Amino acid sequence: MGQATDRLRRYLDDELGACRSEDVERRLAELRTLESTLGTARLDAELDVLSALANETRYTLVRVLVAAREELCVCELNAVVDVTESGLSHALSALVEAGLVSARKDGRWKKYRATNRAVALVTVLEGSVDDE
Repeated sequence: MGQATDRLRRYLDDELGACRSEDVERRLAELRTLESTLGTARLDAELDVLSALANETRYTLVRVLVAAREELCVCELNAVVDVTESGLSHALSALVEAGLVSARKDGRWKKYRATNRAVALVTVLEGSVDDE
């Protein structure tokens, strides 16, 4: 932390014109408060969601479900991605666990739907990519 504190001291010196130890300690306390508001559990949950999207198969499934705006049967999803049934099951389980997809049994079929969280994330991602 010594090197980081030295850099912070130089930054505050530039910003304030002069930097005292109290300025550095006050700013460090403010930064620690910001960090603690995230909470480890929340940070872990958010990383789980991002990790679930960081795979081509899982991301494709989410995109298809968001675009469909309705439930799709696992057999329909299997026609969209080129993976084994086991791979599809594993991908869908990870998406359900991350809260991006909901699942329900309908007789002998399993149906999936994008959650509001998935819709929001895909919408943000779509808006962040420049069309060329």
